[in-house]
Amino acid sequence: MAGSIGRLVKAGEINGQCGKAWMLHETVGVAARPRPQKIIITVNAADEKSAKASAKQGVALASGMDFARDLANLPGNICTPTYLAQTAKELAHEFALKAEVLGQKQLETLKMGAFLSVAKGSVEPPKLIVLHYQGAAAKTKPIVLVGKGITFDAGGISLKPGEGMDEMKYDMCGAAAALGTLRAVAEMALKLNLIVVIPSCENMPAGNAYKPGDIVTSMSGQTIEVLNTDAEGRLILCDALTYVERFKPALVIDIATLTGACVIALGHHHSGLFAKEDALANELLAAAAASVDPIWRMPLDEEYQEQLKSNFADMANIGGRPAGSVTAACFLARFTQAYSWAHLDIAGTAWKSGAAKGATGRPVPLLTQFLIERASR
Repeated sequence: MAGSIGRLVKAGEINGQCGKAWMLHETVGVAARPRPQKIIITVNAADEKSAKASAKQGVALASGMDFARDLANLPGNICTPTYLAQTAKELAHEFALKAEVLGQKQLETLKMGAFLSVAKGSVEPPKLIVLHYQGAAAKTKPIVLVGKGITFDAGGISLKPGEGMDEMKYDMCGAAAALGTLRAVAEMALKLNLIVVIPSCENMPAGNAYKPGDIVTSMSGQTIEVLNTDAEGRLILCDALTYVERFKPALVIDIATLTGACVIALGHHHSGLFAKEDALANELLAAAAASVDPIWRMPLDEEYQEQLKSNFADMANIGGRPAGSVTAACFLARFTQAYSWAHLDIAGTAWKSGAAKGATGRPVPLLTQFLIERASR
């Protein structure tokens, strides 16, 4: 039973959500339904240890999902990059984690030209958030999660349509999922080392905003021709992916609401998985099945790189309409040559629209299950 959290997720989620609903009803003066004070699970004596471990995992997972959802549901005028950084610091304080937040001047020193170009059009200062969890020996190579933290995405100069633009507060769901996963891992006290890195800013139109046709230089030294300012996620992620090389990671997984093309390809049921190595892809697919948080592996063939060719820079930031989610992943792959890497495009699964509008907390279950399996090796 221990190590398989899928069956315990719903109980943990329901318990946490009932508590929040009760508090909300009480606040607005609506009579609240009674909620359970205690849940008793009957198991065979031989299974007691395993059941306790699984219950602990289920509660921690529910806590991580709640954390991710609550953070992602906040409006963009509250959840700014500064707020996101402060929330990360509070999480670090709660679990005695090491936290570091890099600001504008430090990012300039690091020569994160791609990341900084996206942030130019906003009055909100950019932040690079770094949290360290150490559950194993210091010499053990860490697993790194990189979460896209665009706290509001207007599209920049390539302005998005007004309809549904309010949902672009959800463009930081990758960051929320990374932090929610970290919370779950810390509550479980998993025996591994985990680092979460979040590049965070807004993507806004302004007189000084970056423009289609601009050429920016990434931290890696590679130059990028900006053909669409609404393809900004890959620009902040590419510098973060270069930054994490300093940690000599065992592997890196980035999580991002990266492309509308992934929604067209997979709808709202599967997150898109891109990985260079079959072994890592298979691990993630197995974790997705165990956690009932489905993903679908997409191609990452070298032939798609041709679409990113530029006449004026090392690459363009878009590759045209065909296979848009694939070329976005291929763009990121150019910055991950130093380590094992996978990319999760959660644009179709991170939140729901319509009457059920709200963040889902995905892929916290997938990532948590993956890390449980890694810690048990």
